[in-house]
Amino acid sequence: MPAEVRPVRVLSISNQKGGVGKTTTAINLGTALAAVGEKVLIVDMDPQGNASTGLGVSRAVQRVSIYDVIVDGHSLAEAAVKTDVPGLWLTPSDHDLSGVELELSQAERRSYRLRDAMQALRNDPANPGFTYVLIDCPPSLNLLTVNAMSAADAVLVPLQCEFFALEGLTQLMRTVELVRSSLNPAIEIQGVVLTMYDRRNSLSSHVAKDVRAHFGDKVYDTIIPRNVRISEAPSFGKPALIYDLKCTGSQAYLKLAKELVGRERKRRKALAAA
Repeated sequence: MPAEVRPVRVLSISNQKGGVGKTTTAINLGTALAAVGEKVLIVDMDPQGNASTGLGVSRAVQRVSIYDVIVDGHSLAEAAVKTDVPGLWLTPSDHDLSGVELELSQAERRSYRLRDAMQALRNDPANPGFTYVLIDCPPSLNLLTVNAMSAADAVLVPLQCEFFALEGLTQLMRTVELVRSSLNPAIEIQGVVLTMYDRRNSLSSHVAKDVRAHFGDKVYDTIIPRNVRISEAPSFGKPALIYDLKCTGSQAYLKLAKELVGRERKRRKALAAA
């Protein structure tokens, strides 16, 4: 039988609350997806550029950044940098992203710049065959986050297992509804990933139960634990899976990648049968 030909699936990794593991999830889920045979592009939309740093992509090799894509119309394929992880590319960030809101204040299609670039990527002969694009969003609702959600097929939500998690999730749901009603009618919640889970802390289990009670099967079975090796890895410019494959955090992200691929396979089958 011929191999399955799949369009690129664009996931915005979003949560308006900071410190919940968005960038960590983008880096390590992207690496894990590449490890199970997917071709992945991570788009670093955060002006801080932590995904770029965490993948060891120095500014010296960043000829074209996501800033150039959004502001000057460069292609995503042109901006993509091959990382040291086979099957994983990165479109790096740029500090100039922090001024995009002002630069594009009067620009046409200011909320659709990334969406237009993503559509062009699907038809670009320089596209190496990406099956997933993961967009690492900043922890706020601004033009960058709006561009990411306008371009995405779905939102993947990392949710820290702590007291204020549900409040941040409520804000995100309002944002998704706003984007759906005004910019991207097809956007949906792909899933919620529980992060920084501490089994020694009863609060973590209470938050996990509350989230599952509210979102049901949208919540992934896989839980990402608190893990020192995950925290250490970015300072070496490596994903945790490269820094220490056997640590509990790396194994959790591998499990998450397999679960995500399984969910996406079921989704495609359901669409084909409809």
